[in-house]
Amino acid sequence: MTPLKNSEKRSAADIVDWRPEDESFWESTGKRIAYRNLWISVPALLCGFAIWGMWGIITVQMLNLGFPFTQAELFSLTAIAGLAGATMRIPASFVIRLSGGRNTIFLTTAMLLAPALGTGMALQHPEWPLWVFQLMALWSGVGGGNFASSMSNIGTFFPKRLQGTALGLNAGLGNFGVTTMQIVIPLVMTVSLFGGLGGQPMTLVKDSGWILGKIVAGTPTWVQNAGFAWVLSLVPLSVACYFGMNNLTTVSPNIGGTVPAFFKIIWLYTLSFVPAGVGLYLYLPAPSGLGILNMWLVMPLIIASTLMVMKLTAFGTMKDNIAAQFAIFKNKHTWSMTVLYIVTFGSFIGFSMALPLSITVIFGINHVPDASGVLQHTLKNPNAPSALTYAWIGPFVGALVRPVGGWLSDKTGGSIVTQIISAVMVVASASVGYVMWLAYQSASPEQYFLTFMLLFVLLFTASGIGNGSTFRTIAVIFDRQQAGPVLGWTSAIAAYGAFIAPVVIGQQIKAGTPEVAMYGFAIFYALCLVLNWWFYLRAGAEIRNP
Repeated sequence: MTPLKNSEKRSAADIVDWRPEDESFWESTGKRIAYRNLWISVPALLCGFAIWGMWGIITVQMLNLGFPFTQAELFSLTAIAGLAGATMRIPASFVIRLSGGRNTIFLTTAMLLAPALGTGMALQHPEWPLWVFQLMALWSGVGGGNFASSMSNIGTFFPKRLQGTALGLNAGLGNFGVTTMQIVIPLVMTVSLFGGLGGQPMTLVKDSGWILGKIVAGTPTWVQNAGFAWVLSLVPLSVACYFGMNNLTTVSPNIGGTVPAFFKIIWLYTLSFVPAGVGLYLYLPAPSGLGILNMWLVMPLIIASTLMVMKLTAFGTMKDNIAAQFAIFKNKHTWSMTVLYIVTFGSFIGFSMALPLSITVIFGINHVPDASGVLQHTLKNPNAPSALTYAWIGPFVGALVRPVGGWLSDKTGGSIVTQIISAVMVVASASVGYVMWLAYQSASPEQYFLTFMLLFVLLFTASGIGNGSTFRTIAVIFDRQQAGPVLGWTSAIAAYGAFIAPVVIGQQIKAGTPEVAMYGFAIFYALCLVLNWWFYLRAGAEIRNP
C-alpha cells in the first residue's frame, strides 16, 4: 500500500491557505480565525503560568503549616520550577513548526494535569522527603514551557501591523495566570473543595492570609487544593484547544498527522527533562544533589546540553526542520533581543516567583541586635504584612499593562519604549534595594512595607510594558518564518529569571544583605539600556526602530 503524502494526512483543523498580510483575505477570513485561536490560547496559557508559578505561593504556605524544610530548601522549590520552565521553553520554541499550533497547544495544556494532580497528592504528606516536592516543582516546568509555543503560534496568525497588540494580549492576559494563581490558591486552601475525595485538612502553625486579609493560626487548611483546583479548568480547556484551534500548514508544512505530531512533542519535552534534571543534580546541595556547580555554570550547561540533545536525537523531517530553525543563532539580533527580553520578562517572572517568600522573610521577622550588636533574625513580627494578601498586586499590574506596551510600540516603535522602561527599572531596582536594607536593619520592618510594595509595583509595570515592546521589535527585525522561533528562544532564556531571582535573593537574604541582589539587577538594567541604544536607536544603527 502506498504511504500517504503529508498533504493527505491533514486533519480538519489544518489551514492550507493563510495570507494575513492580504487585507481582503484578513477581513473576510483571517481575522475571525486568528482571534478565535487567540481567545482559546489565552486561558490555556494562563493555566500554564499558574501551574508553573504556583510554588511561589505553595512554599509560603508550607512554611506557615510547619513543613520540615528550611527557608533555603523552600526557595529551592521555587527556583527548580523556574529553571525547569525555562528549559522546557527551549524545545517549545521549535515544536510549532514541527507539530502545528493546535496539536501543540492541546497536548501541552493537557500535560499540565500531571503536575497539578501530583502536587496535590504530595502536599498531603509533609513527612515525605524533600526530593518528592523537588520532583513536582520540576514537573511544573511544563507550564512555563507553554509560553514559548503559545507565543510562537499566535504570532503566525496575525499581520505584522498587529503583532505587538496580538502578542501583547496573548502574553499579558496569559500572564494573569500568575495573579490568578496568587489569588485562587490561598482561597481554595480555605475550603474542602472536593469533599472526602480531596483529603483531610492540616492546621496553620503560623498566621497566613489571602487577598482580603489575615488567616489566623489554627485555621484548617487544604493545602493540596493548590494543585487539585486546576483540574477544573484544565479539562475543559484541553477540549477547547483540540476542537477550536488550527494548524497553519504554511508555518508547519510537515506535521505528518495528529499522532506523529504528539509523538514529536512528547519526544522533545522528555529529552529536555534530562539536561534539566542532571543540571539540578549537579547544582543542588546534598542530600538532593552533589552541589558541585554554582548557578552561573549550571544554566549555560543546561541550555547547551538541551540544544545538543535536540539536534543529535532528531530524526526524519524533525532533523531538517530543527536544523533550519537553528539558523536563528547565526543572527546577532537573536542574541541582542534575548538579553533585552531578560530585562522585561525575566524580571517579571523572577520577581513573581521570589516576592511572596521575600515578603515573608524580610517583613515577617523583627531584626534586632543581640548584646554584642549582631543583628538577629529570629523573632516573629506581630505586625507583619501577609505575603498572600499583597504579593499578587505586582504581577497583576505587570500583566495588565502588557497589551499597553504592545499598543504603544505599534504606534511609536518598540526600541524607544524599551529604552524608557529600562531607565525606570534602573532607578526602581536600586531604590528597592535601599528599602530592603532599611527593613532588614529594623526592629519594625513593616514601616517600610508600603514603599517597598510601591517600588515593586513600578518594577512590574515597567517590565510589563517592556514585554510588549520587545515583541514588537522582534516582529520588525525577523521575517515570519524566524520570528516565531526567535520569540520562543528569547522567552526561554529570559524565563531563567524565574530561577535566578529566587536563588540570588534567597542567597543574599541568607547572607543578611538582601539589598545587594537588587543593586545587581539595577546594574544589569543599566547595561541593557546601553545595548538597546547601540543596536536600535543610535544614528548609525543597522536596524533603527524607529
